[in-house]
Amino acid sequence: MKTTCEVMVQKVLPAIRAELSRVLIFEHGCTQQDVAEILELSRAAVSQYVSEKRGAEVDFSMETQGEIRRFAAVLLDKELSSQEKVQGMCNVCKFVQKSGWLYKNAPGVESCSICGDIDSE
Repeated sequence: MKTTCEVMVQKVLPAIRAELSRVLIFEHGCTQQDVAEILELSRAAVSQYVSEKRGAEVDFSMETQGEIRRFAAVLLDKELSSQEKVQGMCNVCKFVQKSGWLYKNAPGVESCSICGDIDSE
C-alpha cells in the first residue's frame, strides 16, 4: 500500500505542475523560461510537463482545473516568495484531496493527516 504522500508526490504534484505550466503558456502567453522561473523549475522540466512526458497520469475535475487556473493567476499577479508559492501548491493539493480524487483513484489511501495537523497550528 502506498501512503498518501507517495501518491500525492508521484502523481498529483507533477500533474498540478503540468497543468500550471500549460495554463501559464497557453492561456497567459508565458514562455517556457518564464514558467520555469515562476515555478522555480528547470526549463527542461517545464518542457516535459507541457509535452505530457511528466504529469499526464491524472485527469482533474473541472473544479480542480479552476483552482489551478486561479493559482496560476495569483502566480502572475504577485511577486510571491518561494514559501508563498509552496503554500499555494499545498492549497491546490489539499483541494485535490478534498475533491475526492484520492478515494476514486487510490483506494485505501486517506487524506493526509500531516496537512490537517499543519492547518490546525
